[in-house]
This record gives sequence, structure tokens and C-alpha cells, in this order.
Amino acid sequence: MSAEAVGGSPGEVFAAFLKLGLTSFGGPIAHLGYFRNEFVERRKWLDEPAYADLVALCQFLPGPASSQVGFCLGILRGNGLLGGLAAWFAFTMPSALILFAFAMSAAAFTGPVAEGFLHGLKLVAVAVVAQAIWGMTRTLTPDRARAGIALGAIAIVVFFTGSFGQIAAIALGACAGLWLCRSEAAPHSGDLNFPVTRRGGIVALALFAALLLIPAAVAAATSSQAIALFDAFYRSGALVFGGGHVVLPLLQAQVVTPGWVSNEAFLAGYGLAQAVPGPLFTFAAYLGAVMGPAPNGLAGAAIALVALLLPGMLLVYGMLPFWDAVRTRPTAQAAMRGTNAAVVGILGAALYNPVWTSAVLTPRDFALALTGFLLLTVWKLPPWIVVVLLAGAGLSSGLEPVF
Repeated sequence: MSAEAVGGSPGEVFAAFLKLGLTSFGGPIAHLGYFRNEFVERRKWLDEPAYADLVALCQFLPGPASSQVGFCLGILRGNGLLGGLAAWFAFTMPSALILFAFAMSAAAFTGPVAEGFLHGLKLVAVAVVAQAIWGMTRTLTPDRARAGIALGAIAIVVFFTGSFGQIAAIALGACAGLWLCRSEAAPHSGDLNFPVTRRGGIVALALFAALLLIPAAVAAATSSQAIALFDAFYRSGALVFGGGHVVLPLLQAQVVTPGWVSNEAFLAGYGLAQAVPGPLFTFAAYLGAVMGPAPNGLAGAAIALVALLLPGMLLVYGMLPFWDAVRTRPTAQAAMRGTNAAVVGILGAALYNPVWTSAVLTPRDFALALTGFLLLTVWKLPPWIVVVLLAGAGLSSGLEPVF
């Protein structure tokens, strides 16, 4: 059975996703499991093959996969775009508000105890990014060809720092994938018959392209910080292949390198983002709020959050009418394999700088970061528990007397 439009309302969609937005801990893979339990098994909004096909589409495209799947489920049940927006808002806002509140109170959080707590959050970032690389390496670079693409991506981002190096690594990864990663097409699991017309899909894809090109030119011509902020986060959201953690190096190049956010504040917020429910991309709300140049605060948080999530939503909405034709093409799949391998290299370089170099300063830091990594990978503890433990360890170091 395909994913046909079923009767429902945006209000029903909002209520269902608000519950998940308040309780969905564990990152994008866990979110997909929550969605399956709630909407395939319990509510029966769609069947298993259609859900598998929807997940495949969202993992193929750049953007936050769990938010994109939720957005599409809202479109399906809410019979159109309004349902998708209801799902997006309900799933995203709880964690965005928590991170915004932390950003607003961070300025008053000073002293040795606060510094220890924030340092503990930076150690969380080390453990979480290392865990992401560990998992992605096994699934996205399982052979020599893709491991070589990942190493090539590391070399590119090391010698060409900033966003240019990352874009170049992704582009060359796609080209290398076309050459080295061809294989048989993935099996066809289901059909996506969502209430989205081809005309609507083309409009969404055209808007995606326009927002990728026009704001950069306008920001350069007008020196508008608001447009520059939108452009930085939008371009980062448009390049996030391979999982939510990849947003770390992309955003670091956009906001830390030009001095909008300090590296310490950046990593502390990223560590805290592991402890809240909902999508990791709500980290953008924190960054927009703590930013040095205005707009910041509530306006900065809103611009950054919408800009980071918007390209993924436009892409998945635009691709829904065309996915069944695209997914069977070996060239598209080969390019995607190369892109994903390059992403592993980009995230590997970010693990060293800025994550490791900013957080692991002493043997004690190394021991704590390694403990967090083992708790995530071997003991399989939820990330929020690791956040509590490492932040508490950092907090205790701030309480230690100095003789």
C-alpha cells in the first residue's frame, strides 16, 4: 500500500507532534524510531513500506532527516502544507525555547563554577561527535573507495579552511562517488503519493535555489547583518548531508570564524543541545540569541532557526512528487555515496579542531571525554544522561578549592 493522503487535520497533527517534541530524546535515529512507533504502528497513518521510502528520501537529501520526515508526515495527515507546518512547529519549538532560555541566562552565569559547568558541556561535544563519527564511518565508509574519499575530504578542509573548503569537499566527494561508487540501484520499497503537485514541487525547488543565491548578493551589497545571518544559516542547512551532527563544522565556519560567537559559547551550546528533546538543529536558536552583532536575542534566534531548517523543508517538499523516478537512478545514488563519505571526513576534521583542541586541555579532560564516548557507544546510555554526568564532573571541578 502506498502513502495516500488520509483524513486528518492540522490540529490533530500539532497535538501528536507536540507530545513527541517534548519527549523525543536521543537524536535523529531515535526520532525515526519514535515516529515509526507512533504513526505506523499505533496511529496507522501510513504503512511500513511507505514509511521506509519516506525515510530513504529524507536521508538522501541534505537537511535534518527526522524533521523532514515529521514535516512530510504532517503533510500526509494534515492534507497539505498547513499540516506539515503544524508538525514542524510542534516538534521544533520545545527544544528551541529551552535553548533560547539558556542563551538568555548564560551571560549571568559566571565564575569558576559556571566555567566548570560550561567546560563539561564542551567535553560532551567531544564524546558526541566522536560517537557520530564512529557510527558514520562504519555505515558510510565501508570500503576502500569511500574511505579514500573521506581522507581526501579531510585534506581539503585542512588546507582550505572555512565554508569554501567544506563546499569543495562535498562537491568533489559527489564527483568521486560518480566514478568510484557505482553499484546496483537500491531496492524499491514503496511509493510516495503525497498531496503535493509537480507544480508545487517545482516552486519549492526554485525557491530553494533562489534563497541559496540571492541573500548572499544582497548581504554583500547592503552590509545588512540580518540578511548575512539568514544567508549563513541557510547555506549551512543546505549542505548538511549525513546527519544532524554535520551541522557542527558548517556552523562553526559561519559564526565562529567571523567572530559572531565565541568558540567557547559555541561548544557549550552544542553540548547542551544533546540534553534536550527534539531536533539537534534547534541549536540554531541558541546561536542566534547569543550572537555578538545584532540582530540577536529573540530576533536572532528566530532568523537563525528558520534559516537553518528552511532549505531541508523546501527540498523535501519539492522532491516528493519526483522521488519515485529519481531514486532508481544509479548516478544519483553513486553521487550520494561519495557525498556521504566526504561528510565523514569533514566531521572528522571538526572533531580535532575546534572540538578537541578547545575542550581537552588536561589528562582529566581526556579521561572524562573518553568516559562519555564509552558510555554512548558501549553502554548505549541516552545522550542526556551523558550530558548530566559530564556537566556535573565539570561543575565539581569548579567547586574544588585552589591551594
